[in-house]
Amino acid sequence: MSNNTPNASQVHDLRSAIELLKQYEGEYIETNEPVDPEAELSGVYRYVGAGGTVQRPTQTGPAMMFNKVKGFDDVRVLIGLLASRQRVARMFGMDKEKLGFQMREAVKNAIAPVVIPKEKAVCQEVVHLASDPGFDLRTLLPAPKNTPEDAGPYFTLGMCYGADPETGEHDVTIHRLCVQGKDEISMYFVPGRHLDQFRQKYEKDGKPMPITISIGVDPAIEIGACFEAPTTPLGFDELSIAGGLRGKAVELVEGVAVKGTLGIANAEIVIEGELLPDYRVREDQNTNTGKAMPEFPGYTGEAKAAVPVIKVKAVTHRKHPILQTCIGPSDEHTNMAGIPTEASILTLIEMALPGLVQNVHCPSPGTGKYVAVLQIKKRTGQDEGRQRQAALLAFSAFSELKHVFLVDEDVDIFDLSDVMWAMTTRYQGDVDTIFIPGVRCHPLDPSQDPAFSPSIRDHGVTCKTIYDCTVPYKLKANFQRSQFLEVDVNRFIPGFNKQ
Repeated sequence: MSNNTPNASQVHDLRSAIELLKQYEGEYIETNEPVDPEAELSGVYRYVGAGGTVQRPTQTGPAMMFNKVKGFDDVRVLIGLLASRQRVARMFGMDKEKLGFQMREAVKNAIAPVVIPKEKAVCQEVVHLASDPGFDLRTLLPAPKNTPEDAGPYFTLGMCYGADPETGEHDVTIHRLCVQGKDEISMYFVPGRHLDQFRQKYEKDGKPMPITISIGVDPAIEIGACFEAPTTPLGFDELSIAGGLRGKAVELVEGVAVKGTLGIANAEIVIEGELLPDYRVREDQNTNTGKAMPEFPGYTGEAKAAVPVIKVKAVTHRKHPILQTCIGPSDEHTNMAGIPTEASILTLIEMALPGLVQNVHCPSPGTGKYVAVLQIKKRTGQDEGRQRQAALLAFSAFSELKHVFLVDEDVDIFDLSDVMWAMTTRYQGDVDTIFIPGVRCHPLDPSQDPAFSPSIRDHGVTCKTIYDCTVPYKLKANFQRSQFLEVDVNRFIPGFNKQ
């Protein structure tokens, strides 16, 4: 690595993250072929590198920059920045198998964001006010559709930032944002989200809620925004986790059009607006498809009949901005949601049962939210049964978790074939399956509905399940994996790299 090559400690915005990736073969590509943001862009990336629960065929591949977007002369679109666990690790200078541990340290060493003067904020190099003649979000920014039947164009990676009107405490989260008109964006809230609790307080008083949407930011901010309670309780500003990851405070700037708003100062694009009280629109009012957009479980979400609306007041951006987007069911979502979940589970279990859990993985088929694999080391007979206590703690650490798989320390939790081997040879369904019915989980899983099972009382309620694929401590001697001779493969294949 030359002195001019960036390293992870120098990443501070989207552009520096891209420059870092360029030094690695197969991590980043560009195309100058004009692309239509109406489903074509996502259709291309589905094959190139989406992965996750996306319709097959798909694969893990590079982040991709579309330099020419039809109808938009000055805006490029980047997709898939975080769609590889290895790529995430490289952007933080971390080990991909230890990301959960290292993210946990960022929470412990959180650094609060700071506000800088407007003249230093590159996100305001170009300003468009909604009061300007001809202002129209639909022609200003190329918000893509993931599929032809989407309710409309969506901003899928907008960092939504707002404050509690009573305490002034801030929160940043990612939401489903559909462009509804020249200056209106609908915003879908899964029940319980902190920003929605802030919005309800404003609405109760009949007041609009100031909000910004920052697009194209340091990936540390995107990861930090996906931490949830209890790791980040109501009032905890997740931007401080990004500060902890980088060892430097995230810089914010006051908005140009809405009093009380703060945007991310080095974002590519910042949308300023107000969440209007007592105003709702039908999410698919412009298309009547009945569908919203592809969500992380791999299914297209239902268009909601009445969603809150942001009245846009301004759009600011860097010169020649990059609009960052993702495919909902791709591994980009898995990594943003799953890695913070791993950190949260490790934190809670280590406090209660120190030394028992060796690692945690929230794998791609589990969408980063629904499945966790816990690697357990039973040190004495007294640890027998504690593995199931660890599973219960995992459910407490992340309320949207649906299934927990428990495996021994000799199982590679990042290789699902190895996890399935443990389930095949170390699990008996009648004694190693623990059901916890009637627990609130997540409304975007279509199986969590009374129509699927009469045991489910309400949509979003599920039966949480523990699959204990660990060997009983007293039988461990009977379950030793075959041990092979350690050899130097390079003698036979020079340059061979053992995985």
